[in-house]
Amino acid sequence: MIIFAGKNRIMTTQEKIIRGISNLPDSVTIDVILDQIMLIEKVEKGIEQSDKNQVVSEDDLDKRLGKWLI
Repeated sequence: MIIFAGKNRIMTTQEKIIRGISNLPDSVTIDVILDQIMLIEKVEKGIEQSDKNQVVSEDDLDKRLGKWLI
């Protein structure tokens, strides 16, 4: 997922954070703001890993989760 900020310009991390926070209500807590920042960071990291093909196949995921989900 690529987020654009207008005419084919990709948003910076700072812009994504500002946009995400600005959509929160005025009564938001610092914890919620930090959660929003962490979510953006984790999504960016996941996209980067996917672009580098650093992913887990569905079969491997089933095997890994099978150990935890009995």
